[in-house]
Amino acid sequence: MVKKASVMIMDDMDGSPDAGTVTFGLDGVSYEIDLAGSNRARLAEAFAPFIAAGRRVSRSTRRRPPAGADRAAVRAWARQAGLEISERGRISAEVIRQYEAAH
Repeated sequence: MVKKASVMIMDDMDGSPDAGTVTFGLDGVSYEIDLAGSNRARLAEAFAPFIAAGRRVSRSTRRRPPAGADRAAVRAWARQAGLEISERGRISAEVIRQYEAAH
């Protein structure tokens, strides 16, 4: 006996079939939505003027301490600022963001 299961992706806006996932971002937050034909076209049309005026950036979201700051300096600043930070390992993006804002 053969069983066949299929997954149908539906449009998140109107429930129409044959949708595909669209990823976009705004203010540093990434979003995904499943859209089919006309809704996908509506989204592309709405974004078109902003895309034309904007510039592409790399997909990398890793943030590192500024070139002039070493990790030890970031850790020392974080401890002095009362932030919880480990002696070794990765420095969180939030700590780096706060360090950059303070300097």
